[in-house]
Amino acid sequence: MTEQTEHTGAKRIYFTADIHLGGGDADFARMNERRFVAWLDRAAVDAEAIFLLGDVFDFWFEYRRVVPKGFVRTLAKLAELADRGIRIVLFTGNHDMWVRDYFQRECGMEVYTAPRLLELKGQRLFLSHGDHMGVGREPRLLNRIFRSRTLRWLFSWGVHPDWAMRFGQWWSGQSRKSHAGPEGFDESLTEPLIGFARRYAETHRVDHFVFGHMHFPRDYRDGTLHVVDLGGWGKYPSYAVLDDNGSLTLEILER
Repeated sequence: MTEQTEHTGAKRIYFTADIHLGGGDADFARMNERRFVAWLDRAAVDAEAIFLLGDVFDFWFEYRRVVPKGFVRTLAKLAELADRGIRIVLFTGNHDMWVRDYFQRECGMEVYTAPRLLELKGQRLFLSHGDHMGVGREPRLLNRIFRSRTLRWLFSWGVHPDWAMRFGQWWSGQSRKSHAGPEGFDESLTEPLIGFARRYAETHRVDHFVFGHMHFPRDYRDGTLHVVDLGGWGKYPSYAVLDDNGSLTLEILER
């Protein structure tokens, strides 16, 4: 994890995560993408920057010359906003970590593959998808495989894209199901991330933590500790906004 300082202007900064484009049946996938693009349009009215904190796609594996089929509306909109001067930043998640340079080269986005401590609007924000905190329920072996550069290279050379997408869609479906506990979605899912934030804040000054990954929206405050967990767009679509005064708030979208 590295630290950077960013200089921003007078507009608002938006954060969202876990859209999982392409997930679910065809009707839901189409509706979800249109809802996300509509949100991007609304955010763009006063957005200085839009941070996408992982799992924008339900599965993404980028070959040297091949990218997954679909997502035309989303990719076109992100490229349009970047061309208009809005900063678009993608933090990869556990479903879309297999990136190369397509998003930067074709869409004008910034891409980070690890957590970052950034200074925005005079505030220090720790930003991460959340899977790096070691709190997920993903099969450890699969995570180790997917994060291995060597094995990813072998996979890209040895597996046809059609088979890769078929495998990825199966794995993504299993992964999404694992997010809900025995009693379903509730705030207990976010406790491990809050625990990580509490430990990290003991040795670092952080004004706000923002995570995705657990799919349950929560705005947690305890003294100076402030943790925002972003909900998954399948059940709890949400986003956070950082205003010019440095105040970070969690907003819930209507389904």
